[in-house]
Amino acid sequence: MAVQTVIACPACDLLHRRRKLHAGTTARCTRCGTVLYRQKKVPPDRPLAFVVAGLVLFLIANCFPFLSLQIEGRTQETVLLTGIMALQHQGQIGLAGLVLLTGVVCPLLQLLGLTYALLPMRWGQVPPGMAMVYRWVCYIQPWSMMEIFLLGVLVAAVKLASTADVVPGVALYAFMILIFVLPAAMVAIDSDSIWERAPIQADR
Repeated sequence: MAVQTVIACPACDLLHRRRKLHAGTTARCTRCGTVLYRQKKVPPDRPLAFVVAGLVLFLIANCFPFLSLQIEGRTQETVLLTGIMALQHQGQIGLAGLVLLTGVVCPLLQLLGLTYALLPMRWGQVPPGMAMVYRWVCYIQPWSMMEIFLLGVLVAAVKLASTADVVPGVALYAFMILIFVLPAAMVAIDSDSIWERAPIQADR
């Protein structure tokens, strides 16, 4: 059987022959019932819209004030990278790098990778290395932990509330929306359509 016609169950590793499904139907493992794949056939417009919105939100989150601290009439604005730079200045380079990777770099790479794969598909084209780029997007998805980063920011803001007035900035709201937009883009993508357009590289 050709590689692209076989799929392994992610739970029990049982091999199944891929079959074409009707729109809205789901293929499940015959042994354990785990979902193997779904027939979405969603055009790239919907996930691409989420990705473009995510890029705009990411730009806002990094260019505008994240939080403003008002202490005795003085106002100090912080941006998204302020906490990471503070960790670096305190000598916690490893922790700063981890926060930068999971809260900034991985989400940005996801957005750029999805843009590279989906934008040409919108016009019926296949970019070079599309399957490899999308595979890496799926690999780094578990490392995109923006919600953990936001949770840490909120905990710090609550602790500072007793000593200063904490004012949320527009970047904070953009970051919160981005936490929902990026997973929505991943869910809306029809992965099968990407692998079908690059069958030689789709050695999953």
